[in-house]
Amino acid sequence: MRSRAGQLSSKLVNLLRQYSPGKLSTKRLGLKNVENVVAVASGKGGVGKSTVAANLAAALAVHHGWRVGLLDADIHGPSLPTMMNLHGEPAASEEGLMHPLENHRVKCMSMGFFLKGDAPVVWRGPMTNSAVDRFLMGTAWGKLNVLVVDMPPGTGDAQINLSQRLPLSGAVIVSTPQDVALLDARRGAQMFRKVHVPLLGLVENMSYYCCPNCGHKDAVFGSGGGAATAQELGIGLLGQVRNVYVDFARCHCNFHEAASGVEGTAANALMRP
Repeated sequence: MRSRAGQLSSKLVNLLRQYSPGKLSTKRLGLKNVENVVAVASGKGGVGKSTVAANLAAALAVHHGWRVGLLDADIHGPSLPTMMNLHGEPAASEEGLMHPLENHRVKCMSMGFFLKGDAPVVWRGPMTNSAVDRFLMGTAWGKLNVLVVDMPPGTGDAQINLSQRLPLSGAVIVSTPQDVALLDARRGAQMFRKVHVPLLGLVENMSYYCCPNCGHKDAVFGSGGGAATAQELGIGLLGQVRNVYVDFARCHCNFHEAASGVEGTAANALMRP
């Protein structure tokens, strides 16, 4: 039996077919052969947005056969290299476009590829915006069915700039079930509406914890919040993803499970057709 979270990637595929291709008339350079650009966003950090974005990209690539790219737009807190288990600085083509690194059929670009160790990115808004433009327009993405953009958390200048400058087909909102996270998720959703970006739906991450020994389910962060918020916003609840034990020595493990099709994982909830 399919879990309630199991149809996320299929739902997104169907939604993109409804919204594309008219939105992408302003594409330039590296984006010229990209059919759809989808933002994965949250109103606050710590809700598992980057994990959802990575698993969603893997599900679309491996289990739906789509040509997929993944852009880490969080310049100050890039996590894509760890999530995707990719390292090294991308090479440049003769045309000046950067070649994205690739793992499990997903082409990836991140500020993290250019940082050494725990070096911070101490940049103000204009430099941050320029870097995002460079990664977006200056990457040799090639022919893609969808480019998934892992947005920075919040609703400030960086998020508004990205929402207005990116040729977005739509946005997926990620939240956890507790009220304080859902409040910020609503703010994030309303920001996209103000800049006329379609909302594709909401993903409730960490919906519950399932004991690996006895199978007992416990809604650690409460229950029903994601469904109620999606209904309030007038959008679909794309999935409810359970919380699982993560080996923090290799926190990209959920992505590998999404790509390999291991049953019974949070990643599997995102990839089942």
